[in-house]
Amino acid sequence: MTQISSNNQISIIIPTYNESQNILKVIESILKIQLQKLSIQTIVVDDNSPDGTGKILEDYLNTMKQVAGHTIEILHRKAKSGLSSAVLYGIEYAKGHTIVVMDSDLSHPPHLIPKMIEAMNKSKCDIVVASRYLKEGKIIGWPLKRKIISKTATKIAKAGLRVSIEDPMSGFFAFKRYILEGLKLDAIGYKMLLEILVKKTNVTVKEIPYTFTERQFGESKMGLYTILNYCTAVWKLYRYGRNIRTQEKRKSIHFFSKAARFFTVGASGLGVNYLISFLFATSMVDLWYLHANIVGIVFSMTTNFLLNKTWTFGDRNFSTKRTLLQYGKFIGFSSLGALVQLGMVYHLVENSNWIYPTALIIAVLTAGFGNFILNKKWTFGEKIWN
Repeated sequence: MTQISSNNQISIIIPTYNESQNILKVIESILKIQLQKLSIQTIVVDDNSPDGTGKILEDYLNTMKQVAGHTIEILHRKAKSGLSSAVLYGIEYAKGHTIVVMDSDLSHPPHLIPKMIEAMNKSKCDIVVASRYLKEGKIIGWPLKRKIISKTATKIAKAGLRVSIEDPMSGFFAFKRYILEGLKLDAIGYKMLLEILVKKTNVTVKEIPYTFTERQFGESKMGLYTILNYCTAVWKLYRYGRNIRTQEKRKSIHFFSKAARFFTVGASGLGVNYLISFLFATSMVDLWYLHANIVGIVFSMTTNFLLNKTWTFGDRNFSTKRTLLQYGKFIGFSSLGALVQLGMVYHLVENSNWIYPTALIIAVLTAGFGNFILNKKWTFGEKIWN
């Protein structure tokens, strides 16, 4: 049952699953917040956590003293159904005109909430995003592979879904409740903000920097299942955006749009290459590092092929003969591109006396663009200028 919203109240939605070591610290931090002329409703949505997160909070609420300007509620769901759906479930019960979404693992500092509300009021925007990727923002405690995964996911969202803010993958944001009116959210995966930004294009957004700190207690929810959910969500959002956008008639726009997608896929391949090579060279499989690197290259070439086939060139024909033939051509052109890159770097550095970083950039761009043209024409059978 949807609650009637109030202009003098904000609602903080906190989805939880196995956060018994963090939830009370988060609640106590929120209780220290004071917002002038605003009351704070905190709604914790627990997905039947096996570690007793819900019970711990229930016991705490039964014994805590009332804090002026604050109310805390807990909603129990019967099963683990995902972060986005938990947030939507909480919004159904929220009374606030303004909604704040945050994690329960202490990576999102509650003391930033007043600054988010202040920024929203001053700029009169619809959404305020706490951003890790603004100049003053930063991330503490992430290993290199996690940073690469996050950056790759962010670049895919920005380029593929035409999202312009620096941190569309942020899980810490505030928004005016009315922007959800008439909006159907699929609640796939774990990034509700991204879905709002794609489906609600007429909203105004402001980002403020913050320091993201990796959790100290409990286990991260990041894993293969989360990555697959993200890929599914991005694909569905891409299809959504493609269906509602006005058909572009200019051939140059089509050409450069596809080129941008091709280079974005190439960048994502670097992340796949690194991640797979790292996993296969460590205790997971314990291959010799060169063999692990070969596996990483094969994986990245394969994912690049599949992404370019379905996303860049929109080819849905997966008949066995056609797909294998395209795959062979793609691998061949990719290998040719690698040889061109190596040859150009050698020539520019040894014969033309260019510095290596500049030579590398020129070689990568040249080889990549040539790779795009060859695959566009010969692998996927498209006219070049289209």
